[in-house]
Amino acid sequence: MELTPDATLPVIEYEGFTPEESAQLRSAGIVLAPLEQMKAWARSNSLWPMTFGLACCAIEMMGAGAAHWDLDRFGIIFRASPRQSDVMIVAGTVTKKMGPLLRRLYDQMAEPKWVVSMGSCATAGGPYVRSYSVMKGVDQVVPVDVYVPGCPPSPPALIYGLNRLQDKIRAEARGKKVSV
Repeated sequence: MELTPDATLPVIEYEGFTPEESAQLRSAGIVLAPLEQMKAWARSNSLWPMTFGLACCAIEMMGAGAAHWDLDRFGIIFRASPRQSDVMIVAGTVTKKMGPLLRRLYDQMAEPKWVVSMGSCATAGGPYVRSYSVMKGVDQVVPVDVYVPGCPPSPPALIYGLNRLQDKIRAEARGKKVSV
């Protein structure tokens, strides 16, 4: 929306203000929102996922971060340290031997933190579900916020999943319980 002297802003009545005070705020271009919603907006637009690729899904995750799909345009920048990350993208097959290490990395992440399960192997074991060494889903080790289906899911599918995570972060700040 282009702001010109003739442009009319949407009529917003701010709680606790008179209509005249609300009109003054609108004319000055001031937007009021609760602090929690502002923090959620900032958090959702600056996600820093930890690089945790375990199998073929990791190639697609790297492709989503590369030049063609460019996760940077969404404010999503990969980090190599769990202490600098707030999102864990589990991309690939999680074995029973890898489960405790995955949990240790999750515990080292700062709060608030989220987990994205990428691919059918991370979600439910994939084609290796009957193997003695493969976990039947990463949700047995860490709580998962968003599931991205596919074998392997394409970069646009991962971007869609991360966009759903951003929506979930914003909705939870408004007091809504969201399951994605």
